[in-house]
Amino acid sequence: MTARDLNWRILVGLGLLATAPMTSPALAQPVAPSPEAPTGRTAKSIETTTKDMVAAANPLAAQAGREILAAGGSAVDAAIAVQLVLNLVEPQSSGIGGGAFMVFWDGKSVTTLDGRETAPAAAKPERFLGPDGKPMKFYDAVVGGRSVGVPGTVRLLETAHTRWGKLPWKQVMEPAIRLAEDGFAISPRLNGLLSQETYLQNNAVARAYFYEADGKPKAVGTILKNPALAKTLRTIADKGADAFYTGEIAEDIVATVTSHPTNPGDMTLDDLKAYKVVEREPICGTYRTYKVCGMAPPSSGGIAVQQILGILETKDMAAMKPGPEAAHWIAEAGRLAFADRGLYVADPAFVTVPVKGLIDPGYLRSRAALIDENKSMGKAKPGEPPFQKTFLWGPSEGIEFGTSHMSIVDRNGQAVSMTTTIEDGFGSRQMTKSGFLLNNELTDFSFATVEDGKPVANRVEAGKRPRSSMAPTIVLDKDDKLYAVVGSPGGSLIINYVAKALVGILDWRLDPQVAADLPNVGSRNGPTELEAGTEAEGWKAGLEAKGHEVKLIDQNSGIHAIVVTPVGFVGGADSRREGVAIGNN
Repeated sequence: MTARDLNWRILVGLGLLATAPMTSPALAQPVAPSPEAPTGRTAKSIETTTKDMVAAANPLAAQAGREILAAGGSAVDAAIAVQLVLNLVEPQSSGIGGGAFMVFWDGKSVTTLDGRETAPAAAKPERFLGPDGKPMKFYDAVVGGRSVGVPGTVRLLETAHTRWGKLPWKQVMEPAIRLAEDGFAISPRLNGLLSQETYLQNNAVARAYFYEADGKPKAVGTILKNPALAKTLRTIADKGADAFYTGEIAEDIVATVTSHPTNPGDMTLDDLKAYKVVEREPICGTYRTYKVCGMAPPSSGGIAVQQILGILETKDMAAMKPGPEAAHWIAEAGRLAFADRGLYVADPAFVTVPVKGLIDPGYLRSRAALIDENKSMGKAKPGEPPFQKTFLWGPSEGIEFGTSHMSIVDRNGQAVSMTTTIEDGFGSRQMTKSGFLLNNELTDFSFATVEDGKPVANRVEAGKRPRSSMAPTIVLDKDDKLYAVVGSPGGSLIINYVAKALVGILDWRLDPQVAADLPNVGSRNGPTELEAGTEAEGWKAGLEAKGHEVKLIDQNSGIHAIVVTPVGFVGGADSRREGVAIGNN
């Protein structure tokens, strides 16, 4: 038995005691509740399985994935089942009306698929400017058809299934169809988010589906059926993704987008028909003895996570315990990464992103040298990475809140890390008659078109994909064997969530459940943000002594992580949400 085998046998054997979930008080409610506000923690224990594992944001979705894995399905087959069930049980976060990024491990190499939404052909840079030439208020832009991008999720799922699926397309869609027809019990989380939601009832279809006649959200435990979505999924099961991008479903999408009474969009049937999934070169770099692979632009997640890790690699993070010292370094690394993100990253079809330079080890060492261990740098400036070419530039702060993540490993060793979104909670608040909500992904573009006299890289343009922070990640060990599958929802905070989890797993040797439940800390090149209601509050004084401007905020991460060990799989699902990690033995 190798030392690594022994270490993991000890970890798994003692995990129920030594690595039980951290206890911490329920997270405080934000001053202005958002559709993704925390609903408190649910204590979860370490999960171990021997054959396969799926970690997803809702127990019913995870069970659908496990069912498909038990039937001999691949990780991609399970991902399809999970995504379609999430559309039902977690509609505020993802669904076929949105988009996704998939990072896939086939046992030998990593492939990434970009199913991000695109701007309609009629979109122009001034899309989110008011009559006075100033950026619109966020929700004035979000609610309605103006914010809806051409959805990519269905085409992504079909593309992945064609390449890596094992079970028939119809079979992997069956769990969601069955659940849509039979119904599911509304969870406390969904009920709570509906209670906080302001705009959804203005859409007649959504109001009839989610709310009672008196305007109150349907109660916890109410059986919610969606025959319209069941019909839509059966059509896609029978005819493939083309049935979504053409025909009655496509016509329904366009009608929903263009008929909003005050904020219509301009999507056309040609926009839907023209949508394509893009295979992109993965963003891969080393961290300690590991190889970490993520998503390329238009996601900023892969680059930013690599940058944070590359900067932290100059420090002995393993010697630090979670606390103010580690938080200082993580926050400072985050400042530097977000400074570069704001300037350089956008859709590579429109902007030449200096990816190679941004993750160059020498460049990251030079960025790390800017950090003073005794003093915060405040607001970081973008660097000058090598291998640059001429590009458009300018900062912007698109974020997504209506997001979910799944991590899956099948019994053949293939793996999926997929982050999926409709952007804000409940997206554009527009529900089609076909039974699903539409995204508001176009508000992930910069509302401003020019910054400091320069065109903004992430401005709206026809056919363009908005920048994202999603960071689905796959980690390989020194022998290029699968080691971990990690990701999270959470808007631009995703980058810090994933980096924290990776430090917890790779440096501090924590099991995935404890790593997910660690207090969230970081900086998006503004204040240092500590998670309210956790032990991180006790680090505030130490950080302020180093010159940090500290804010205590709710940070509703949703880390789903799986670690591969010599004796099976160890999984974790963030206690801040209702997800689980389960599998087959």
